[in-house]
Parts: sequence; C-alpha cells; structure tokens
Amino acid sequence: MAKDPVCNMNVDEKSAKYISEINEQKVYFCRAQCKETFDQNPSKYGY
Repeated sequence: MAKDPVCNMNVDEKSAKYISEINEQKVYFCRAQCKETFDQNPSKYGY
C-alpha cells in the first residue's frame, strides 16, 4: 500500500486510478482532487 501524500489515506498501487510521476517516482492518490492539489505544488509534500 502507498500513502496519498495529500490526505494520508492508504492507496493500493495495483488498483490506483490517480497517479503522478515525479523525479521518476510514482505517487498514488485516492481521488482526483488529491492528485490535482499535489500537482499544483509537489514541493509542499516533499517532492
């Protein structure tokens, strides 16, 4: 399980629908809203 960096929910990498890739590392999200928030400012979440 991966952790959504925006809301801290656990996300199953195998079934995740929302994924961003930063510095060749995949980041998984529970919902589109979390992905959008992250994509606007990844450095806020340590990326």
